[in-house]
Amino acid sequence: MVIDTNTTSLTGHDINNIMLEKTCESYFIFHGETCIGAGFRTLLYLLLLAYCFIGLSAITARFFRSMEHVVQHARAVTVVDPVSNVKTVKHEKVWNFTVADISLLAFGTSFPQISLATIDAVRNIGQLYAGGLGPGTLVGSAAFDLFPIHAVCVVVPKAGELKKISDLGVWIVELFWSFWAYIWLYIILEVWSPNVITFWEALFTVLQYALLLLHAYAQDKRWPYISIPLERSERPEEWVPAEASTKRNNNLSFQYEKDGDKEIADIFSIHEEHESDSTYQHLPLSDPGSSYKHIDETDIYEEFSVISVWKQQFVDAIKMENMKLKESKSSGLWVGRVLWHMLVAPWRLLFAFVPPCEIAHGWIAFICSLMFISGIAYIVTRLSDLISCVTGINAYVIAFTALASGTSWPDLVASKIAAERQTTADSAIANITCSNSVNIYVGIGVPWLIDTAYNLIAYGEPLYIENASGLSFSLLVFFSTSVGCISVLVLRRVVFGGELGGPRVWAWITCAYFMLLWLIFVVLSSLKVSGII
Repeated sequence: MVIDTNTTSLTGHDINNIMLEKTCESYFIFHGETCIGAGFRTLLYLLLLAYCFIGLSAITARFFRSMEHVVQHARAVTVVDPVSNVKTVKHEKVWNFTVADISLLAFGTSFPQISLATIDAVRNIGQLYAGGLGPGTLVGSAAFDLFPIHAVCVVVPKAGELKKISDLGVWIVELFWSFWAYIWLYIILEVWSPNVITFWEALFTVLQYALLLLHAYAQDKRWPYISIPLERSERPEEWVPAEASTKRNNNLSFQYEKDGDKEIADIFSIHEEHESDSTYQHLPLSDPGSSYKHIDETDIYEEFSVISVWKQQFVDAIKMENMKLKESKSSGLWVGRVLWHMLVAPWRLLFAFVPPCEIAHGWIAFICSLMFISGIAYIVTRLSDLISCVTGINAYVIAFTALASGTSWPDLVASKIAAERQTTADSAIANITCSNSVNIYVGIGVPWLIDTAYNLIAYGEPLYIENASGLSFSLLVFFSTSVGCISVLVLRRVVFGGELGGPRVWAWITCAYFMLLWLIFVVLSSLKVSGII
């Protein structure tokens, strides 16, 4: 770009404004947006970005419901008594406790970030330099998961209530792979091939996710020579999922709780029964001889029509029954709930097109939900580019802050639900550590694998990382603050007997400390990628 020499008499601020006006010709819907003032455009794009995050939360709720149906799938196993030769048919769970946490739960809550990073990589395919939006979002999301989410989970239990990790062995394995993920990323960015990612480095990054799954499963099953010799305690022996369903007029209709955080389907019911909750009907997957009546998919289809359930999804998306308008004590609260319903209703109506979770064990709803999440993630990448273009803010900074926080909201909700409803802290904390591992091994590994494979085939060149020094610096800051975070969790277990809850004052002090660590990461990382430090 050529700038008129007459502009040398202008101030640096004026020149910056001229540069922005000349370079930011991109628009979201129509070209007329470029004629609007930069301030108004920024506000407009930020509001649209926030609205997309609301949509991500809504579709993630449906995504969790589909995961519940996938996880509750059981298989019939015939056991023959070696003495009496009596055959007994038992229904065993298909999914392992630990593998479900690391795969379905962690992958599901991290999919908005993974989808965003993959879309960013596909958009930039064919370029020798990788974009910073995807890696920045995933590293920033890891910081959000570790610090603010831990901060919320610590204060969620009731005053004086302590919740601790029951299976320390599995958590240590997950924590090891989480820390190693960021050490590995620093090694390939700064040590082996500085500022460059090769195809083999990207491939091995993805393969390490399989190693994590195998190692965690081995620890859960206590395989000799591989597992840590630590006994688990208080873990439910029977892994019985709870289906949020109610019987009405002799017809089986599925209804999910819709007040507060319970609008997110309770994926953690796969670990624990909710006997105190009358809205849950338990579907056993273990022994048909138990007191529960086994209900298979054929029985369900005999009692209700899938079409009627699908139709009810559209009705529920429009109706305002779940807003508790009659309980609104003030007109202001009533108006607020109505406005919120009007704001969220378009998303709910759109996501009502996702087929009912009762079809094909939830897999169709699972896949359709992923497609909707990917669509929203594409819009988020477009809006992020526009915000960076209009404001001149580095894309990494936007990724560390707005994108990381917005796309990590499902992680926050999921861990908060686990901290509230489970008797142990396993799933709440496992969701955090596993999500951080998934962010690197899958969220960064897969996009880099796509780009490096294309560059290797098309140009015979590796993938160059834009602002690799800034990303490496963020990894160092994250690793240092992570040590401080985990050390406090260990100290809380030694002093109070549990990682979450405990004395109310100390819980809030811990919460403030974790939030401080997050602010340190965000500020230092933003200053580095902006070239200020």
